[in-house]
Amino acid sequence: MAEEKVSTGVQGLDEMLNGGVPRGHIVALIGSCGTGKTTLGLQYLMAGVKSGEPGIFISLEEDQEAISKNAAAYGWDVAPHIQSGALAVFKLDPSDAKAALAKIKNELPTEIQKRGAKRLVLDSISLLNMLFESESECRAQLFSLCQTIKKAGATAIFTAEARPDQPSVSRDGLVEYVADGVIVLSYVDLKEKGEVMLAIRVMKMRRTAHSRKIKPYSMGAKGIDVLAGATIY
Repeated sequence: MAEEKVSTGVQGLDEMLNGGVPRGHIVALIGSCGTGKTTLGLQYLMAGVKSGEPGIFISLEEDQEAISKNAAAYGWDVAPHIQSGALAVFKLDPSDAKAALAKIKNELPTEIQKRGAKRLVLDSISLLNMLFESESECRAQLFSLCQTIKKAGATAIFTAEARPDQPSVSRDGLVEYVADGVIVLSYVDLKEKGEVMLAIRVMKMRRTAHSRKIKPYSMGAKGIDVLAGATIY
C-alpha cells in the first residue's frame, strides 16, 4: 500500500521528498536565524488550507498580529481563514515551559478534533526545550508531545534553532531523535562569488525515499522556492 503524502506547499521540496511528507509524521525544521523556518511553516499551513486541510499554528515567539503581517509579506491573507476556523493561531508563553507544554498536551487534541485540523506547526520547539531543567526531562516531554500530536491525527512541523557551530544540528540536539523527519535550512558561503546562498537538505524522512542532495532555495514574493533541478554540492 502506497504511503499517503502531505504536500509541504513547496514544489521543489515535495520533489526532494518523493511527493511530500508521509501523513502523520512529525518533522523537525532546523535552521539559523533568517533562513525561513517560520515562512516555510506558514507556507505549509496555507497549502493545507487551500486543499481543504485545516491547520493550527502554535507560536512561542510572535502573536497573531505579527504572524499575520509575516504571512501578508508573501501575499497570504490569513484573516479570512482564521475567521472561518480553517486556520487557528495560538500564542503561548515560553517563560513557563511546563505550563505551556501542559496546555498544548491537554487542549491540543480537542482543538484538532474540533477544527478537523490535519496540519500543525510549532514555532519554535527550541524555546520550549531550553527551559527544561535536564536533558532527560526534555527528551521525555518531547516524546510525549509527539505522541499526543500523532494520536490526534495531525502531520506536524516543529521549527528549531540550529547550533552556530553546527548548522545541521538543533541547539539542544534532541528534536532530531524524536522526529520522523529532519529538514535543514542553512547558509552556504560561496567565497569565490562573494555571496551567501540559502540551501536546503533532507537529513532523514522515515518511510519514504528522498533526495540526499543539498539544493539551493530562495525566499521571494510568494514564499520559499526550492530549485530542485539544481545542486550546490
